[in-house]
Parts: sequence; structure tokens; C-alpha cells
Amino acid sequence: MIISLTYLFIAHDLSVIRHISDRVAVMYVGKIVEMGTVKEIFAYPQHPYTRALLAAVPEADPRKPPPQLTLQGEVATPVDPPPGCRLYGRCPLATEVCGEVSPPLSNRGSGHFVACHNV
Repeated sequence: MIISLTYLFIAHDLSVIRHISDRVAVMYVGKIVEMGTVKEIFAYPQHPYTRALLAAVPEADPRKPPPQLTLQGEVATPVDPPPGCRLYGRCPLATEVCGEVSPPLSNRGSGHFVACHNV
């Protein structure tokens, strides 16, 4: 007997997500910015927000260097989101197109989807 189970688990604790999930969708201000397998997302994060989230996960080893990627600026509001990419005002990779056009979620191979003009 084969039993299939699908569940939607919403959390901010990436260490829990890593251990209980097969696939992950990273959201920023109500939009999916990256989606793929746990292995792909944690080993090869593409979107700047995903990279910042993973860089912020505390390390148990005090000899490891602190995170290299942090985001500056104000978080966009989902009530009145800005035009273009919602990370535009905080993104270290932002260009002019980012402030004008919302990037589509595109397949980067192996079911790894990313919504970014610059990766």
C-alpha cells in the first residue's frame, strides 16, 4: 500500500523547513521569489532574499564568520506593494528594471524556480 501525503507547512525557522520538507517555496511580501527542492534551495540559493535568509541562520560554531549578506532598508508593505520587484528597495543586485517590472518566476533547471532579473 502506497500512501501519499501532501501538506503545507508555513514557518520562519529554516532549520525546521530543511528537516521536514522535500520542496520549499520562499516568499517575500506575499510573493514566491524562489521554489525548489530542499537540496537545491539550501545548497544553491539564487534569489537575493533566499541568500539573505540563509546567511542569517545562526551557526553553532563560534569560529565561523558572521553572515556576509544582510538586507538594508524598509520592508515593502503587502497592502500597497511597490511596482516591480518587491525587494527592489533592499536588494544589493537591484537595477532600474527591478523597480519597474515584477520579475516572473522562471525555471532555472531541475524544477528550481527563481523570480529575479539579475541572477
